[in-house]
Amino acid sequence: MGGTEVERVQALALGGLNQLPAKFVRPAHEQPENSKALEGVSVPVISLAQPHDVVVKRVAEAATEWGFFLITDHGIPSSLIQQLQKVGQEFFLLTQEEKEAYANDPANGKFDGYGTKMTKNHDEKVEWIDYFFHLTAPPSKVNYEIWPKNPPSYREVNDAYNKEMLRVTDKLLEVLSEGLGLESKVLKSHVGGEEVELEMKINMYPPCPQPQLALGVEPHTDMSALTLLVSNNVPGLQLWKDDNWVAVDYLPNAVFVHIGDQMEILSNGKYKSVLHRSLVNKERTRMSWAVFIAPPHEAVIGPLQELLDEQNPAKYSTKTYAEYRHRKFNKLPQ
Repeated sequence: MGGTEVERVQALALGGLNQLPAKFVRPAHEQPENSKALEGVSVPVISLAQPHDVVVKRVAEAATEWGFFLITDHGIPSSLIQQLQKVGQEFFLLTQEEKEAYANDPANGKFDGYGTKMTKNHDEKVEWIDYFFHLTAPPSKVNYEIWPKNPPSYREVNDAYNKEMLRVTDKLLEVLSEGLGLESKVLKSHVGGEEVELEMKINMYPPCPQPQLALGVEPHTDMSALTLLVSNNVPGLQLWKDDNWVAVDYLPNAVFVHIGDQMEILSNGKYKSVLHRSLVNKERTRMSWAVFIAPPHEAVIGPLQELLDEQNPAKYSTKTYAEYRHRKFNKLPQ
């Protein structure tokens, strides 16, 4: 596995820096101080306790106009969200040596485990983030070997959270299907049915000496169908809407829902994959727990036939998710 040759951002931050190393300094136009977010814009917050037809309408509106919304009254116990965050925080508090036992190796296709993005070339900038990544569903794809053994409750808590994520995913896919005027089960069947993959990524953004020059995550859209995210109480997420960045405030126990690329494609562009970025903080560690809802690699994804006719031709090409991933990772046209 990867060894200590990977420089970890958390180790760098703990070493006590006054100045940001050059590889983290973004080009001027990308720096947060030169691309400030609008203040006081409210993102959509949708209670799942509302009548079904209201939820369908609100979710479809948010997915169309924003590609993003927060959900409340989702039925995930707040105690479970707290436990999820606690076991993730405890992993990152282990010694560097203990964490390195889980090092991943993306260059060789091993994405599961403990990671930090590396520069591929001299000019490339890197993000102020370490992460831990593993699949939580379907059972056939879960490799418990790579999950943290410490804290000991990590597996139990994440298995319980996965059950909640599967339930909320089913609900959202039904609502989003109905929002397209389709039968409720259509989207789920196209993202793999019971083989749909859930990928947990714990994002860890340590305190940064010059946060106004860096980014935790650079602007991107998610390649998933949906992303369901919870964070700690340190804000940082920003969305691109109407030619401005919009800051998303922390809302305790809400789940942040991102429309991803595969959902935009399936909906033939009605639902928008949201461009977003994450900022970092000088004093405090930001952490988030993102669950990517993604089709299996062999699934063929294209605009749903039911949405197409003479007036509405396909706006996206159809291909396997594996091919889509390959092109996105390598910045090739889709």
